[in-house]
Amino acid sequence: MDAVNEKRIIEAGELIEKARSEMGKRVVGQSDLVDGLLTGIIAGGHVLVEGVPGLAKTLAVRTLADVTSAMFKRIQFTPDLLPADLTGTMIYKQQTGEFVPRKGPVFSNVILADEINRAPAKVQSALLEAMAEGQVTIGEQTYPLPEPFFVMATQNPIEQEGTYRLPEAQLDRFLIKVNVAYPSPAEELAVLERMVDDPDIPLLRILDRDRVRSLREAAESVKAEESIKRYIVSLTAASRVKDRRKLPFSRYIEYGASPRATLAIYRCARVQALFEGRGFVLPEDVKAVAPMVMRHRLVLSYEAEAEQMDADAVIASLLAAVSVP
Repeated sequence: MDAVNEKRIIEAGELIEKARSEMGKRVVGQSDLVDGLLTGIIAGGHVLVEGVPGLAKTLAVRTLADVTSAMFKRIQFTPDLLPADLTGTMIYKQQTGEFVPRKGPVFSNVILADEINRAPAKVQSALLEAMAEGQVTIGEQTYPLPEPFFVMATQNPIEQEGTYRLPEAQLDRFLIKVNVAYPSPAEELAVLERMVDDPDIPLLRILDRDRVRSLREAAESVKAEESIKRYIVSLTAASRVKDRRKLPFSRYIEYGASPRATLAIYRCARVQALFEGRGFVLPEDVKAVAPMVMRHRLVLSYEAEAEQMDADAVIASLLAAVSVP
């Protein structure tokens, strides 16, 4: 690695650590959630978060917006929501006799799509189209979305009445899925002591637009050997194997990960290396990011449900079965 690139990697690692520390002033614990949000915004992807209510999901994404000095909009998804409520619509101006666009809340840097599965498919697809294309069409005009553009969508795993399950093709558009667990008793005590008296802790704006761009450039400069790339491809390919004799866990998978998962693992592994201040990807980086990249992309079989095997357990078996370079 040349001296200029090495300096860039070191500076990026220090900047990420500052952002983590700053977010930690409000978000106690939840390191997986914080790292997932940072991974998403650096890798240029979107994050799906699943967890029961009250685990600081909204607080975390609002904190990320404050740390990145970005425009933040929270959209509460409900069954009566319409696509135009997200993207905007054309309105008539009597003064000029013309129709002019009124842009919706999707025209922001950081979007919180709260309880995305409570809105019908036409609303979900309106948001996910913006996520995939980075633009929105209102009337006959197409408008680019601001940069950076980052969506964090939340789902509640315990309440399914009045919800619309995200189709697999739409789930595939999310870069990663983060499962948020309950905090430990010590972390919950820290939440109690810190947030009751001063819930709006002021934060420094660590990541402006230029610094986010520099982090993305640093991640793109992280190198991966040919063996690492083959390892990533082997992981996703193994999820599609139907031979139980070669890979016993294959009976738990109805449909495996798509090539988009291969690209996502590669992008996230480079960001993981950047978190560690390294300019090269190790197999451990791939193993660290594989569960959050693949858990929402695997369609499990009835055998997995019958034996109470969740996606993370299947991915663990997959990682154990594929040889490491």
